[in-house]
Amino acid sequence: MKIFIDGANVEDVRYYQKLGFVDGVTTNPSIIAKTGQPIEAVIAALCGVTDGPVSAEVISTEAKGMIAEGQKLARLASNVVIKVPLTAEGLQACYALRQDNIDVNVTLCFSAAQALLAAKAGATFVSPFVGRLDDISQDGLALISEICLIFEQYPALNTEVLVASIRSPQQVVAAAKMGAHIATLPAKVLAQMLQHPLTEKGIEQFLSDWKNVSSDL
Repeated sequence: MKIFIDGANVEDVRYYQKLGFVDGVTTNPSIIAKTGQPIEAVIAALCGVTDGPVSAEVISTEAKGMIAEGQKLARLASNVVIKVPLTAEGLQACYALRQDNIDVNVTLCFSAAQALLAAKAGATFVSPFVGRLDDISQDGLALISEICLIFEQYPALNTEVLVASIRSPQQVVAAAKMGAHIATLPAKVLAQMLQHPLTEKGIEQFLSDWKNVSSDL
């Protein structure tokens, strides 16, 4: 499974790259707005620290505007991926951008039917939202299982399942077991994946025992 960071903090991306964890980055208008910077500056900075895909979301709601924004953002760097919503207008924009060989991430997916249409429109990635479904008492991970099962039946569909709105390490593991291609998660959740109390306890025990050993190390 590939791991993307969901955020716009360049230092987070740089740090986790040193650990070998970062395969790409996803952003959205809310994340960009919190930086207080223009989207072009944020995306360019992120593309400057990773060779992986960096998703930049359009804000237009009509296909014509999405296509124009997408073409402009795609010129920022070769690894920019244009993020469009899973609407009829969004899929029209997806199809048009893909004809220009621009990678597209279709976001805000909440059903397997939507995911199938995104794949048919040529989406590079489709982003089902696990956490937001859980928030309304629906099973977000069940959706991931369903989409992965459908895509497995049709090898001609090249769309990758990008699991979004992840709230815990357990959701990452569950999605990986289902065969999801990518998980995008906040740096906070990625940090949680590194941690286990028995690891810390083991290190403390080893260091304590080593104090009683004579060594030139």
